[in-house]
Amino acid sequence: SFLDLDEKLLDLAGKVELVYSPIADAKHFPENVDVTLVEGAVANMDHLALAKEIRERSKIVVSFGDCAVTGNVTSLRNKLPVDDLLTKVYHEGPGAVPRGGEIDKVVPALIPRVLPLHQVITVDAFIPGCPPDPERIWAAVSSLLAGEPVVLADKMRKFG
Repeated sequence: SFLDLDEKLLDLAGKVELVYSPIADAKHFPENVDVTLVEGAVANMDHLALAKEIRERSKIVVSFGDCAVTGNVTSLRNKLPVDDLLTKVYHEGPGAVPRGGEIDKVVPALIPRVLPLHQVITVDAFIPGCPPDPERIWAAVSSLLAGEPVVLADKMRKFG
């Protein structure tokens, strides 16, 4: 959804430095980040560790999209027994992998329930939507870049 900003991405390119993302080559989240947009719910131990690291190293953390804001589709897993889920999928399903194999080293352990980001760390701003529409994203990002004050609602900053 961020890419739907189209030509506005060119405006952003001169104002921001992308330091960590699925498309950046960074292996570790850097120190002293001004703004971090986090998309997606917290579903496993790797997500949990990264969320805490992001909070420690970012001045402003923005929960981006409904999965991060509410848990949304990802949280549908919450009705399934987590202990059995990976066993059924990876060890008993079609193409099963024996226990103790490589899959156990690369698949992060699930946390008991999928959580929206704000239930794991303090979030400064929310951009709801599945996906958020480009106008809402642009309003939030351009306000943050301009250093404009944001509206406080229930001690949490909200956009849109």
